[in-house]
Amino acid sequence: MYIAMNRFKVAAGYEAEFEDVWKNRDSSLDQLAGFVEFRLLKGKSFPDEGYSLYASHTFWKTEEDFWAWTKSEAFREAHRHAGGSRHLYVGPPVFEGFNTVVGA
Repeated sequence: MYIAMNRFKVAAGYEAEFEDVWKNRDSSLDQLAGFVEFRLLKGKSFPDEGYSLYASHTFWKTEEDFWAWTKSEAFREAHRHAGGSRHLYVGPPVFEGFNTVVGA
């Protein structure tokens, strides 16, 4: 199993708009080879720093399945309007990818 995660610092006051972007997004993930599950997680708010922390997690059967998606037309379509929501973020998302440790 491979887990691809992006951490987002969402500008204070834009949390609902950020969540709506994800709720209304047509990602077509469920139609892709190797896709298992998607989760959007909301973390703590840091009012003094002006943001709330979020993370998206996609679960894939293999790391290769994830990277194949990033090269697909479905990926390009899912991210086509990403530039129009830059005002929601404090800095760029931070990507992290992990393979599960078998037997642990």
